[in-house]
Amino acid sequence: MTQTPFLKTETLQISGMDCTSCAKTIEVALQQLNGVTQVKINFATGTAQVCYNPQLLSEKKIRSCIQDLGYIVEDGAKASYPGDRNCKSGQKSQLTNWRFWIENRRGQSVIFAGIGLVLGLCAQYLEQSVWIARAFYAIGIVIAGYPVARAGLWELRWRRADMNLLMTISVTGAVILGDWLEAALVVFLFSLGTTVQVFVFSRTRNLLRTLMDLTPPTATVKRNNQEVTVPVERVQVGETLTIRPGQRIALDGVVISGHSAIDQSAITGESIPADKAPGDIVFAGTLNKSGFLEVKVTRTANDTSVAKIINLVEKAQESRASSQQWVDKFANIYTPIVILIAIAIAFIPPLVFAQPFKIWLYRALVMLVIACPCALVISTPVSIISAIGAATRRGVLFKGGNALETAGRLRILAFDKTGTLTAGEPLVADVCTFGKMSANKVLQVAASLEQYSEHPLAKAIVAAARQQRLQLETAVNFTALPGQGIQANLGKHLYYVGNLRLFQAQGIPLSTVAESLLAAIEQLGQTAVLVGTADELLGAIALSDGLRLSAAEGVHKLQQLGLKRLAILSGDRAAVVKQIAQQLGIGEYQAELLPEDKLQVIQQLRSQGVVGMVGDGINDAPALAAADISFAIGGIDTALETADVVLVVNDLRLLAYAVDLGRRTVSVIRQNVIISLVSKALFLLLGTFGFVSLAIAVFADTGTSLVVIANGMRLFKDRSKLGKVC
Repeated sequence: MTQTPFLKTETLQISGMDCTSCAKTIEVALQQLNGVTQVKINFATGTAQVCYNPQLLSEKKIRSCIQDLGYIVEDGAKASYPGDRNCKSGQKSQLTNWRFWIENRRGQSVIFAGIGLVLGLCAQYLEQSVWIARAFYAIGIVIAGYPVARAGLWELRWRRADMNLLMTISVTGAVILGDWLEAALVVFLFSLGTTVQVFVFSRTRNLLRTLMDLTPPTATVKRNNQEVTVPVERVQVGETLTIRPGQRIALDGVVISGHSAIDQSAITGESIPADKAPGDIVFAGTLNKSGFLEVKVTRTANDTSVAKIINLVEKAQESRASSQQWVDKFANIYTPIVILIAIAIAFIPPLVFAQPFKIWLYRALVMLVIACPCALVISTPVSIISAIGAATRRGVLFKGGNALETAGRLRILAFDKTGTLTAGEPLVADVCTFGKMSANKVLQVAASLEQYSEHPLAKAIVAAARQQRLQLETAVNFTALPGQGIQANLGKHLYYVGNLRLFQAQGIPLSTVAESLLAAIEQLGQTAVLVGTADELLGAIALSDGLRLSAAEGVHKLQQLGLKRLAILSGDRAAVVKQIAQQLGIGEYQAELLPEDKLQVIQQLRSQGVVGMVGDGINDAPALAAADISFAIGGIDTALETADVVLVVNDLRLLAYAVDLGRRTVSVIRQNVIISLVSKALFLLLGTFGFVSLAIAVFADTGTSLVVIANGMRLFKDRSKLGKVC
């Protein structure tokens, strides 16, 4: 019987990946190693996850392979994930530190290339021997060019052409032609440009590392009536954490003791700290601002909300949007064609038209440099990564680039009602009186009888009375009447609180005015709770499922964006849905729909444009799945499984932010693609006729890449035309 070998997985942090082509180079190289079973390169986070057989391959050899390609595996750089505390958690890239330039090999190579170039120029200016100048130029060419040449030769082995191979050929050609200054300048500009690209791009990669830093590596737990500090991985569900002011909460849980304000901005995007009391949920990574809390753990370290968010953002940044897939296919065709054109430029004019070979070879080398599609390839992922990073900070989680692009093309948006537009909890809408008793007295009597009930309507009545600061009395002789309501004494008087059936069963008469008013309440889609004595009906309390506080403003902001086609799809009664639609200014609505009915409506709407569906992530799964893009509001657990976009907090204003961000992302991607293609076309034309030198070609290629990166990173800053959303 053959035994399956034990496989090991390592996640390494790599610096130096400045485009998706680099990521592909590393992936192909690692796949060639004997013993590697799976390789996943995440260009967005700069990590490589390698699954291999340790009996055939060592981690040292994996690192060596990556370094042979000219990239740097950071010291101790197993990428950290929640629950993996054997690694250095949240280590920030050295690229964001000025010491990188003198301590890191990539930075050092740029410095040496610059020194060699300057000394060579000085030697030429002082009219020293040409060999002295060339020796200085050679210092920069060898030191900075060696990693590039090594990576280029690896590409050649796999019959691939990346920027390293193209640059190596160009520099070698310049040296052969005797233009050492040009060769040294090309190497310096290329090294400097790619290093700056990595430096700039690393800012967006720090988002996940910041999230990883949120959760502390240890937690204080109560065991045997004593507080002990243990690693978070060793804390079990059901144990009690103690959290003091100024500490971060280590694990998700429920408050069992204490009151405090919790800063949840890192998880939910809410700027105002949330007040927490016993029974409230708290998230790992949030900051305890004031009071002492005891929290019962509900999730282990690998299952916390922040861990799920990190996992989602990683997958989202790693996913390939449709525009990126098109760009990659185009680049795969474009690069070989330009290389063939360069070969033709080098040989056809000299052989066919007797032109000087040296001139046309030089122009061909310029063409090879210009042919590098780095700016084009990076145009989409840098925009997607920046946008997803910005959205995550606001509590909007996109599952990938396709979801982001689809949000930008949205034309029709359908809403579920209950739990989405409404709070999903009854609220007192009105208190009506029929006798001599005032509205406040009716509410006080009802709340006094209902204060010990767990029924949602009872809780709403009690909450409304307390909001009015009414003094509740103690009810005696309490009797529950199943399916009808309750009766109890307040002092000497017997009161009834319940539905119409209760008063009919007790033979309590209703006046014509009362019957008309109850019919009007029902027509509005509200629920009536009647209050009276054995002799008469005293009043009625109208309850309804209230709108979310952010619903009206959220719909208004969507309409501001020009999203005119909004609809409500609900299983509730027509009167209720109509009232909600009128309150929100939504013209289209359909009521009394079953889940399969909603599915059919979504399918019909898709024939008229890109359709989105907004739900609470719990029900209406068929409709959410059928829409081009689905939005789930609140509840990380269920929403992550069902929706393309998750609004972590129950704030419908974030819908407009998500749509606006999607539109801006699509716009920036188009800008980047146009910038890349136009610049390539221009310099290819100029290079063909000899108007561009090698140095200018490198500068143009690197400069275009930097422009594309900077343009994409604009999305990381909050510049929505909607202003501050929440």
